[in-house]
Amino acid sequence: MNRIRVLLAGVCCALAVSGCATLESASRTDVDLPDASESAVPLVDASSTPTESDEQTASGEKQPSDERESADNNAPDAPGAVTQRVKEEREEAFNPYVLTAHKHNFILPVSYTTGINEEIYQQNDVPLREGLQPAEVKFQISLKTQLNESDLMLKDDALSLGITLEAWWQLYSSDLSSPFRETNYQPEIFYLVPLLWGPFGGSTAVVLGFEHQSNGQVQGLSRSWNRLYGMLLYERGPLVASIRPWYRIPEKAKESPDDAEGDDNPDIIDFMGHGEVSVSWRQSQLEYAMKGRGNPSTGKGAITLGMTFPLFAKFRGFIQFFSGYGDSLIDYDHYQQRLGLGVALTNLF
Repeated sequence: MNRIRVLLAGVCCALAVSGCATLESASRTDVDLPDASESAVPLVDASSTPTESDEQTASGEKQPSDERESADNNAPDAPGAVTQRVKEEREEAFNPYVLTAHKHNFILPVSYTTGINEEIYQQNDVPLREGLQPAEVKFQISLKTQLNESDLMLKDDALSLGITLEAWWQLYSSDLSSPFRETNYQPEIFYLVPLLWGPFGGSTAVVLGFEHQSNGQVQGLSRSWNRLYGMLLYERGPLVASIRPWYRIPEKAKESPDDAEGDDNPDIIDFMGHGEVSVSWRQSQLEYAMKGRGNPSTGKGAITLGMTFPLFAKFRGFIQFFSGYGDSLIDYDHYQQRLGLGVALTNLF
């Protein structure tokens, strides 16, 4: 366990990963995504930039830019939401001054749970056993970096590193000096390649990866696991769907509860399940997302719902609802419902 953590810590210092992303229309074999080494070349020629007269409607009135963007994204022949993201990311893939988002980045200044997990702290005689507030701040920061500057093995493939940090901050627990109740770290490495298969007019890709997740706590509160996963991605216009089964890498059992070596949470699969399914889509200026995971043999799992809406500048308002087990690693076997309101720092896609 410690060797894996040391190895992964070193990997994470390199930074983070080419996520959910590199899809291109499977039916268009003549179109190639730009290699990262060509990132200095713009995807759209300046001479082809629409003029003001081109952007006017048939009635002679100029269409607002946000409405034009929404219409373009939802057009039947528009590139998929993920494909569009990958094209834009590859322009800056090797710019040393740019950090690329991986998973969703957000901050929820108000996140309320129906069942704060006090029992685990009481069992371990931790000062947090009393005074925890059901309202706390939750945020997620997720970054990635692509390792290959050109095609590695197959056309438009990508080998990437990424890291995601989630935190649950007891900002409103002034009696406890507003501590961070839980922090989860998730480094990963994965390989993504588009498929020459496009059912229903969409595009597909496969992602194969390894990820580690832990909360960096001391014995009694320590939680961690390692897993291999495969993911099938599908996109069609503003719709993105995925199915991601995983396999947990076994760890040896602890010789005693206080042993630093060994499995901290041998039953985590009972609650976190064997995989997850997600669907995201855009409609006008709104974005929606739904993700579910579970274990059919135990009947336990979780569902997460999210919605973003325009706020100001590039920021979007964000509402998130969670119900089930595993909102965080310390809560992997604890059921709760959580509703949060805040700001999305990046799009859902």
